[in-house]
Amino acid sequence: MRVWRLAAALSLAIVGNACVTAPPPPLPADHNGPPAVPPPVPQISAERMSEITRVLASDEFQGRSMGGEGEAKTVAYLIDQFKQAGLEPGGENGGWTQTVPMIRTKLQTPMTFAVRQGGKTLPLKFPDDIYLSTVRDTEQAKIVNAPMVFVGYGVTAPERGWDDFKGVDLHGKVAVFLVNDPDFEAAADDPVAGKFGGQAMTFYGRWVYKFEEAARRGAIAALIVHDTPGAGYGWNVVQSASGENFNIVLPPEAQQPVLLQGWIQGPVAAEMFKRAGYDLAELRRKARTAQFRSVELKTTFSASVPVQLERITSHNVLGKLTGSKYPNETVSYGGHWDAYGIGPADAQGRTVRPGAADDALGLAAMIEIARKFAAGPRPERTLVFAAWTSEERGLLGSEYYAQHPLYPHETMVANLTLDTLQFAGPVKDVVLIGKGQSEMEQLLAEGAQAQGRYVTPEGHPERGLFYRADHFTLAKRGVPVLLNMALAGAYDLQAGGREAGERWLSEFTGKCYHQTCDAWSADWNLGGAVQETELFYDIGERLANSRRWPQWLPSSEFAKVREQSASARK
Repeated sequence: MRVWRLAAALSLAIVGNACVTAPPPPLPADHNGPPAVPPPVPQISAERMSEITRVLASDEFQGRSMGGEGEAKTVAYLIDQFKQAGLEPGGENGGWTQTVPMIRTKLQTPMTFAVRQGGKTLPLKFPDDIYLSTVRDTEQAKIVNAPMVFVGYGVTAPERGWDDFKGVDLHGKVAVFLVNDPDFEAAADDPVAGKFGGQAMTFYGRWVYKFEEAARRGAIAALIVHDTPGAGYGWNVVQSASGENFNIVLPPEAQQPVLLQGWIQGPVAAEMFKRAGYDLAELRRKARTAQFRSVELKTTFSASVPVQLERITSHNVLGKLTGSKYPNETVSYGGHWDAYGIGPADAQGRTVRPGAADDALGLAAMIEIARKFAAGPRPERTLVFAAWTSEERGLLGSEYYAQHPLYPHETMVANLTLDTLQFAGPVKDVVLIGKGQSEMEQLLAEGAQAQGRYVTPEGHPERGLFYRADHFTLAKRGVPVLLNMALAGAYDLQAGGREAGERWLSEFTGKCYHQTCDAWSADWNLGGAVQETELFYDIGERLANSRRWPQWLPSSEFAKVREQSASARK
């Protein structure tokens, strides 16, 4: 077994301190050839990570939205950083990028949204009562008196003996869903308890699954009833995109999305159900049973809103280090370069949503990993480093790549994704996201132990983070994955413990997640971010210099996909 590098440089992780390495030993007096000892591999630099984050999160980059000047600056900067790190071009046609054709939509005024019940038309205010957007290729979203149907959690899971639809016809209707899984609110003695994941969200609980299921069943629109515990974030996060959305360009034969998709405030939905003669709380309880049947709400929904439609070309940025012995086998790293662009002014008049922690800091970590690999011995397997576009709008860049891979999924050993690192200082633990999925968690535990840390299961499994970052698009294709994301739970900080970790997490997710205050600061303490970066370097180094192929655990939904390509791996 390869000896793991201890994180001896963690004490150097405060921003502003350069990492110092000892000089190589002196050469013998009669030595006339090259040094017998290779130069030392550089340590991860908190100072460089901070500087990269500062640049990417500056106003000059306009919140790193797709298309336009903000993307052009971002892509150019990342290519330059990849070059400086010592990478080779890893994109299409020998270049640094992969082209991602997309559409961008934004709802325009005048817009009207309303429900009609008992002969009365009741308006819904956007974005206070209802939040909608479209990912359809259209310049007008118009719905006239479409019947609304409550479909519970909207789950079809034959392997779990569950079907919320039971043959209901949704063509031309508006599907109304509950957020999360059927067992999310279950009591311990409920028959559904543990049938999905309990507090740990499965893919069935994700909004993207619900919108896609509505489209598959012919619905014209889909609405999810918002509640903060079930969603994992407040209404401020729901409306942060201000009616804007993106999609990759779909071929004509592809399943087309619903015309409008989004959320309705919990209290607004409860009142609408009440006027229709139903108690939403009681329907929630019924939806937690396998006997649940959809409910016609005796309510119709209408919408009329112009859509600004734009066709844009975005880009994934990819670099690589070609393996010395097994160049056709890859270990990949990923993070997303996009943030939320420019939005409404906050109380201080700021309009740029800079995405500093999410995910400029993750990209900085990935670039530092690339720099460290490039400065050392060439790995036996090829390393791929990807900065994805449009993660915030539905993992679109990585999904496009997954549909058009430049490196085969079958011979990709694993993917390690860095998305939103914390800046509150060194930590005692590592947070595991997606417990019980694959052997990658054993590598995580071994690496944490080598650093003198221990593993903590994610503290907020209801947020479904395993299904909410770019690694997921590769997991769906069978690639074993590991995600590092500080939103998964409170770290046990060296200064202040779990309580201090919870304060940081609550402050960030409650105020700055996707907002203007996710901004770089010279006061950040990147000690913990350096720990995570070193850990992911060590895991990748171990995989890149071995014949190991991590496996999905038999209980994982991705195990069967990987098994289908077993013959491609030796």
